[in-house]
Amino acid sequence: MVLGTSSHVGKSVTVAAICRALVRRGISVAPFKSQNMSLNSYVTGDGAEIGIAQAMQAFAARVLPSALMNPVLLKPKGDSTSQVVLLGHPYKDLQIRDYYQETDHLLGIAVDAYHQLVREYGEVIVEGAGGAAEVNLYDRDIANIRLAERLRLPIVLVADIERGGVFAQVYGTIALLPEQVRPLVKGIIINKFRGDPTLFESGVKTLEDLTGVPVLGVIPYTRLDLPSEDSLSLQDKKRGAGRVRIAVIRLPQIANFTDFELLERHAAVDYLLPGESLDGYNCIIIPGTKNTVKDLQVLQTSGMAAAIRAARKRGVPVIGICGGYQMLGQTVIDDGSEACKGTYEGLGLLDLVTTFEGYGKTTVQVQRTAARVPPILNAIGEVSGYEIHMGTTTLISGRTAFSGEGAVSDDGLVFGTYLHGLFMVPTAAEALLSYLYAQRGLTFEGIKEQAEDPYDLLADHFEAHLQMDILIHLCSDHPAGTSV
Repeated sequence: MVLGTSSHVGKSVTVAAICRALVRRGISVAPFKSQNMSLNSYVTGDGAEIGIAQAMQAFAARVLPSALMNPVLLKPKGDSTSQVVLLGHPYKDLQIRDYYQETDHLLGIAVDAYHQLVREYGEVIVEGAGGAAEVNLYDRDIANIRLAERLRLPIVLVADIERGGVFAQVYGTIALLPEQVRPLVKGIIINKFRGDPTLFESGVKTLEDLTGVPVLGVIPYTRLDLPSEDSLSLQDKKRGAGRVRIAVIRLPQIANFTDFELLERHAAVDYLLPGESLDGYNCIIIPGTKNTVKDLQVLQTSGMAAAIRAARKRGVPVIGICGGYQMLGQTVIDDGSEACKGTYEGLGLLDLVTTFEGYGKTTVQVQRTAARVPPILNAIGEVSGYEIHMGTTTLISGRTAFSGEGAVSDDGLVFGTYLHGLFMVPTAAEALLSYLYAQRGLTFEGIKEQAEDPYDLLADHFEAHLQMDILIHLCSDHPAGTSV
């Protein structure tokens, strides 16, 4: 079980690295996170919705993502309310105090899901959530403490040295763990070390003396092409400098911004808050959102909606994905299932209407062919991705952007689609970037496929600095099926 001293210390990539390292040794393994809070999600082959981190870990383990790997997914909607996705499907919207009333029920479902994974795969690497030592939450912490008490798995604690205060992080976390959980901590991983790890040898000894727990590795900081897990990752994104600049509107409830991480490698992609200037940008993308109506209202009141329409008049391409696609239309009609009942004015850039009726959600993997509309779509061809959305969109007039879905303006410079993952497809990213580069009098040299599997690179990086033999021993010394 991989726990962290806080959020964003590297638990997810640690689990992915261990999964790939094990599977390369011929050990069948699956990832598991009982409860995840994230608006970056993924749709499995059977239409279940899970956190994108667990999908990434499944790919690292060379198995298909499954709802069992993330039985409880919380998708924040604002006002202390989250949509609860249970075993891959919408369960209900709950305020946090009401959610805690369901702790025992949800923990039981999570433990059952864990045991199903054990039966199917043998070994399971469990990821905790946030910081393990949230003392005020111990009685309802189904991702860390209560799960640890039920499963009794060996715990490896991950700390982020880049944040500073690593000794307090590690010592304080272990000291604050409940007495029945503390002995389960069998190892410590120090993550995101900048510089020569041997310079921390005295720090390793100090930590081991303080805690009585071995430090299994000091992992140097590195950057690999892996999807971001949640909104905390947005804080790591810096304003780019480049000859082609793309503005992604950072909506208050932005979802699945991983859609644009391939573009980030080849252009300056900036995540702009509503109200920030769009001057100087060559393309505008309105991403997905957990709440189309509320975020559309933010665009209107901040002046960003008017700025987007003005950019469109200047010939700047405007692209909407999922909720962003819904916003591009004339109106959004809500029966109260999305936000407050009413009819809301859209951006008016495409002739379509979106209606929210009921609590149903579309979650499906899809393959589509782009319309042969120049100057961007006609260069895309066939693409694959997934849809995650509430609401139904009706095209009043005009052309669909993809086979049976989406919409595109007559000049091809405005289009929208429900297709998440579109610009993670190299041909789609190349089509957009080639057009944007050409508009600047430049030639885009194309997207070169990464020669090596990023999960192998991740595992190589961890194995070079981690005592994998001890981790494997922890697995074999405590078979995954023997939890109590």
